[in-house]
Amino acid sequence: MTRVQLFIPCFVDQLYPETGFNMVKVLEKAGCEVHYNPEQTCCGQPAFNAGYWEEAKAVAQKFIRDFHTYDYIVTPSASCAGFVRNYYPRLFDNSAQHNDVKLLRKNLFEFTEFLTDVLQVTDFGAELQGVATYHDSCSALRECHIKEAPRQLLAHVKGLKLIEMEDNETCCGFGGTFAVKFAPISLGMGEQKIDHALATGARYVISTDLSCLMHLDGIIRHKQLPLQVMHIADVLASGW
Repeated sequence: MTRVQLFIPCFVDQLYPETGFNMVKVLEKAGCEVHYNPEQTCCGQPAFNAGYWEEAKAVAQKFIRDFHTYDYIVTPSASCAGFVRNYYPRLFDNSAQHNDVKLLRKNLFEFTEFLTDVLQVTDFGAELQGVATYHDSCSALRECHIKEAPRQLLAHVKGLKLIEMEDNETCCGFGGTFAVKFAPISLGMGEQKIDHALATGARYVISTDLSCLMHLDGIIRHKQLPLQVMHIADVLASGW
């Protein structure tokens, strides 16, 4: 049986806990033995992106201690996975934690790539009726090089028709603090993304990252549009 440690990011823990539970549901159906360390906190990305590298390093040191394991570590966030993989080596270059970071980077996977690349399972018996479009988050696409894995998984969801939107690789406008510091630009990018989604006739907008989905959902709710955002873990846990 494959042992898995869950890393539940801040967005999921505080705002979308049901996505975490659905991820466990899918992993257990795939035959994994799932474990959760309740001492875990943030990966340090918000502080790092704001320029507080020393503070980010302190948070990252705790993350390394919390996940010092030879088990697989799986997270429903390409944003967090990409940060650990790509920026921890910079934070801990030429330090005592160098080898710990190498082990962490080797064992850490975003949810969809773990299912397709490690477990090599793409069909979970999920069912969701309707048309959907998929949003490639910047972190998944550019930092983790994830593009086909989510689409392979969605192709096996019974009743779901996936239609690609125009400019599906374009940023949704969230970008963490970017959405706060440059709100008008962020909003315009989000509105453009939603216009492209609506043009497909989709009912659902699906992604690997709840940060993107939260940003889009705010616009959808404000405009009372006929769209529903869904994390892919929630989709794969549907209908069974």
